[in-house]
Amino acid sequence: MNQDLAGRVALITGAGAGIGRETAFLMAARGALVCVNDLKEEFVTPVVDEIQSRGGKAFGITLNVASREGIQEAIRRAHEHGKRFDILVNNAAWVRYQSIPEIMPETVDRMIDIGFKSVIWSLQEAVKVMDPERGGSIVNVSSAAAWRSAGNSVVYSAIKSGILGITRAAAAELGPRNIRVNAVCPSAVPTEGTVRNRNAERDANRIARTPLGRLGTVEDIARTICFLAGDDAGFVTSQALLVDGGVTLTNI
Repeated sequence: MNQDLAGRVALITGAGAGIGRETAFLMAARGALVCVNDLKEEFVTPVVDEIQSRGGKAFGITLNVASREGIQEAIRRAHEHGKRFDILVNNAAWVRYQSIPEIMPETVDRMIDIGFKSVIWSLQEAVKVMDPERGGSIVNVSSAAAWRSAGNSVVYSAIKSGILGITRAAAAELGPRNIRVNAVCPSAVPTEGTVRNRNAERDANRIARTPLGRLGTVEDIARTICFLAGDDAGFVTSQALLVDGGVTLTNI
């Protein structure tokens, strides 16, 4: 068993389902103490229980990371519980796809609070608790939509593009503190959160345009996040890594 994250303490936001949940499972399998964050206890507890049933280490943090206080408190709890803090995965998001005339202020505010502001506020607290000698790794979940967007995604594409800007600027500023900051950019991945925007015809079209001939999976994204979080990526920072089977930058 690969134990490259043994002894590390990791916080994953939005870890109750989809990419976040799979990342929690994989980091725990690789030896990390995983702090599972989500908005509701019914999302958090099953993930913690599953990790522990597999012999891994995990505990739950039920907090709303849409606020500065929420995300920073989550990081403080992870640090206090684990006695150190090594890995932060900013995965939480709330997404609505709307045409430009349909966009409402409350939609914009909620998407930005959860998917954009929380990333900024998390950096402030992570700097305080990551040991500058051991260093740390921050992985922000962006999207292939930051590179190539479709209709009805103005707010989503703006947020995911902004995350890449945060990633680059934070990598430059935090590098001297031995903190690496990277982003992962998935293409369309089947999850509970994306089911409303998928159908058989759309999936078939995506597969036909993808050089590797399939949709991505949550496992594909989780493995990439774990790579960026671990020592094998020890000289990798400020990167936005597309995990998309080649579809974004090709035209086949």
